[in-house]
Amino acid sequence: MRSSNPVFSRRGFSRDNGYAGFNTAPQAGYAQGNPYAQGNPYAQNPYAPQDAQHGTVPQAPATTDRMTMDDVVVRTAITLGTVALGAVVAWAVLPVSDTSFGLAFGAAIIAMVLALVQSFKRTPVPALILGYAAFEGVFLGVISEMYNSRWSGAPFQAVLGTMAVSAATLLVYKAGWIRVTARYARIGMAIAIAFVLVMAVNLLLVAFGAADGGGLRSFGPLGALVGILAILIGAFFLTLDFKQIEDGIAYGAPRNESWLAAFGLTLTLVWIYVEMLRLVAIFTNSD
Repeated sequence: MRSSNPVFSRRGFSRDNGYAGFNTAPQAGYAQGNPYAQGNPYAQNPYAPQDAQHGTVPQAPATTDRMTMDDVVVRTAITLGTVALGAVVAWAVLPVSDTSFGLAFGAAIIAMVLALVQSFKRTPVPALILGYAAFEGVFLGVISEMYNSRWSGAPFQAVLGTMAVSAATLLVYKAGWIRVTARYARIGMAIAIAFVLVMAVNLLLVAFGAADGGGLRSFGPLGALVGILAILIGAFFLTLDFKQIEDGIAYGAPRNESWLAAFGLTLTLVWIYVEMLRLVAIFTNSD
C-alpha cells in the first residue's frame, strides 16, 4: 500500500537499495501461506529470513542495520523536536508584524523546496529533513503567534487537538477498526486529491477577488466543515503512514529509512496542526 503522504507518494521504502512500490507481487508459495504477503513491498525482501515451507516470513532479520520501531520513534522525536525548537525561537524573536509574516512565508517556501528535494531522492538525507523541520518550525512559530495574538490560547488548543487526533487514529488503526487496503487507499486518495484541487481553485478565486471572505476557507460554518474534512484527510494520511512503517519494519527495511518515516509523519502532523489551528479560531469566533 503506497502512502498518500507526499514523502511516500513517489516510492515506498527501499528494498535492496532499489525501488520498493506497494504493488510488488509476493512469491507464490509465501502468498499462500501468509496473508500479510498480499501486495506487500517487502514480501520478496532478500534480507528477510527464509522458511522452507512458505518462503519469506514476515519478520525482520536480527541485524543492527534493519529499521525498528525504536528507530522510527527516535527519528520522529528529533524531527518534531526541531520543528518545535524553530517555532519557539520564531515566536520569541519575531514580533507580530507584516515583516514577520513575510519571513514566515519565505521560511515556508524554503521548507517546501527542501521537502520536494528530499521526496525525489532515492534515500533519506537527514540534513535535508532537519533543514525542512527547522524552516517549517519558523513558519509555524510566526503564524501560531499571529493566531494567539487574536485568539488567545489557540496554538495550545491546536497542539492538544493534533495530539488527540493522532492518538485516536493510532488507536483505531492498532485495534483493527480500519483496514488499510488498496480500495481504502484509492478512495481516500481520490478524496484527498479532489480536496487539494478544490482548495487551489478557491485560492485563485480569493486572490482575484471572486470569492469574498476567503471563500471555502472563511471563518464561518462552511470554513469549519472544510477544516474538519481536512483534518480527517490528515488522519487518513496517518493510517497509510502507519501501515507502511509497520510493513517496513516487518519486512526488514534498511535502518536509515526511519528518517523517511519520521519525515512523512512530520509532514502529516504539520498538516493536521495547521488545520486544527484554523478550526480552533473558527470555533472561538463563533462564541
